[in-house]
Amino acid sequence: MFGLGLSLTTGDFVRVARSPRAVVGALILQIVVLPAVAFGLVVAFDLPPLLAVGVMLLAASPGGTTANLFSHLFRGDVALNITLTAINSVLAAFTIPLITNLAINYFDADGTLGLQFGKVAQVIALVLVPVLVGMIVRSRWADFAKRADRPVRIFSIVVLVAVTIGAIVGERENVLDYARQVGLVTGLFCLISLSSGYGVAFLLRLNQRQAIATSMEVGIHNTTIALTIALSVLDNVMVAIPAAVYSILMYILAPAFGAIVSRRRHGSVDDEPVDVTA
Repeated sequence: MFGLGLSLTTGDFVRVARSPRAVVGALILQIVVLPAVAFGLVVAFDLPPLLAVGVMLLAASPGGTTANLFSHLFRGDVALNITLTAINSVLAAFTIPLITNLAINYFDADGTLGLQFGKVAQVIALVLVPVLVGMIVRSRWADFAKRADRPVRIFSIVVLVAVTIGAIVGERENVLDYARQVGLVTGLFCLISLSSGYGVAFLLRLNQRQAIATSMEVGIHNTTIALTIALSVLDNVMVAIPAAVYSILMYILAPAFGAIVSRRRHGSVDDEPVDVTA
């Protein structure tokens, strides 16, 4: 989140006025539609309560810097990604506790698992404080922020890999069973997220670059945040398993999806609305 803050300026929030349809459409998907999709999947596949809570926590997590990276790779509108990530990260500080608590209560998970006031404050601090610190550093020491961008991105990926491996090793005796239980659910969730982001761009008549940016922002969640909340705030490894499995699958599914939708760029005009029938 600190690395994300290093890439943000107040102008990223102001930019909302330039692409209101893209921003509003993506945020509705992220905050309303995707949790509903995740809920439908965990109910349909009858997941155990703790794994169900983990999937809902994953769904509530915002997009991350990985989404920006994939958007850049497939020539999406990275500025739109940054704007969406900035706004979504602020909103997630409040939506993550809300959605997670609703899931804990609905699935009747361990009563000590709930996000009481102190834990809610932890989540808000975990999400917002590093972003704000990063933005302050960017505003005062822009050259340092620019030089630190690449190392921080690499460090973030290393942390993601390390935490994912740690979560899997911690439950190594059950990991194959967990993968069997949540692998299909998280894979479907990733594909639905990517497809819905691209589909909404089609409905809103956004251009191809915006469509790719929206699909990556909506389809790639900040699994490091989900893992950290599950392991440090909720102190439950089983809740972390869906995010750990998802963090592996998204590095397979997102590039494949990006390669497919970006093929139609050849001979297209960026300002033309996306046509998924082409």
